[in-house]
Amino acid sequence: MNAELHQTLGDELHAALCGRQAIEPLSARHPEITIADAYAIQQRMLARRLEAGECVVGKKIGVTSRAVMDMLGVFQPDFGWLTDGMVFNEGEAVSASSLIQPKAEGEIAFLLKKTLQGPGVTAADVLAATEGVMACFEIVDSRISDWKIKIQDTVADNASCGVFVLGDRLVDPRDVDLGTCGMVLEKNGEIVATGAGSAALGHPANAVAWLANTLGAHGIALEAGEVVLSGSLAAMVPVKAGDNLRVSIGGIGGCSVRFI
Repeated sequence: MNAELHQTLGDELHAALCGRQAIEPLSARHPEITIADAYAIQQRMLARRLEAGECVVGKKIGVTSRAVMDMLGVFQPDFGWLTDGMVFNEGEAVSASSLIQPKAEGEIAFLLKKTLQGPGVTAADVLAATEGVMACFEIVDSRISDWKIKIQDTVADNASCGVFVLGDRLVDPRDVDLGTCGMVLEKNGEIVATGAGSAALGHPANAVAWLANTLGAHGIALEAGEVVLSGSLAAMVPVKAGDNLRVSIGGIGGCSVRFI
C-alpha cells in the first residue's frame, strides 16, 4: 500500500468512529494489506483524533489471551492508543449509542511512574517502573462490520479500542501476584467470565514488556504517567443499554460500569 491509501483508509475508519457506522473489512477489500500497512492506517486514524483536540494518555495491548485469540481467529498481540476522549470514571454510565458493537473485557491496568523504552525491557523492569495497578474495563468496539476481523483489520482500527474504565484503587504491584490473581466478571449480577492474570501472555508484566519492546523498535516509549491496559483476562462479553458490569480481581480490587 502507498501512503495515500493509508491516509484514505485511516480517514474512513475515523469517519466510521464518528458516525458510529461500521465498514466492510479492510482485509477483504485490500487483500494485500500487511500489518505494517495497518499500523500506518492506525496512525492516521489517531492523528485525526488528535487534530480534533484529544490527547494521548496511554496505550493498550490487545489479543493477549487465548480466549480472545480463539474468538477472533487472531493469533498475535497488537497495540493501540488511549486518548482522554476514551476515559470513563469508576461506576460512570456509558451511552451504548456512542458505540457500534461493544464488548467488555476485564483487565489489569498499569500506571507508570517511569518511562519504559525497548529494546531489552523485562517484566522486572515493568514492575519497577509501575506506580500501581488497577482493575479496569476495556470496552472494545470494532468499526469493522460484525467483528469480521483479521489481525490487519483490528490493528488499523486502533486495536478495536472503544473506551475504558479504571477502578478507584491503586495497588503496588509488589503486593500482589499478578500472574495468579483471579478475575471474576459479573453482568447484571451473574458471573459471565472468569480468568487469571496469567491469561495476558503468561503474566501482565510480560504483556507490558512486549509492548515496550515492540514500540521501542519504532522509537516510541511508554511514558511516565501513562496508563497501559495489559490485555483481557477472559473472553469478551457483549454489552448493551441496561447492562451493569463489575469486575473483581484478587488482591487488586474492582471496577464497575453501566450502559444506558
